[in-house]
Amino acid sequence: MSVTDPISDMLTKIRNANLAKFEKVDIPTSKLKLEIIKILKNEGFIKNFKKHIEENRNYIRIFLKYDEKNSPIIHGLKRISTPGRRFYAGYKKMPRIFNGYGVLIVSTSEGVTTGKKAADKKLGGELICSIW
Repeated sequence: MSVTDPISDMLTKIRNANLAKFEKVDIPTSKLKLEIIKILKNEGFIKNFKKHIEENRNYIRIFLKYDEKNSPIIHGLKRISTPGRRFYAGYKKMPRIFNGYGVLIVSTSEGVTTGKKAADKKLGGELICSIW
């Protein structure tokens, strides 16, 4: 199976596992995916993650987070920049997601970070995805 956009594939797997109320989901490993997952963990959207090897392939196992009513913490994941159409924003025009309740993930010259941290450091970059 050939995936042309691995980030969209990762977001779709997380979205589908959330809707099915799975405890965990496995994602093939890459450096960019690992950075995005670290941001999800730091912002409180997932419980935890760990790297593991299964059948000689590296995976990231993501443990999903639910509230006391068993509804998912992640309400939405949206890919902004795609391989066919890239979106960039300067730090002055960094969009806000759900009036600050969501998180924008941005790839800057200093690495992958949230939109708020990028704007605070006066860095622009490619808008990867948004989570709310």
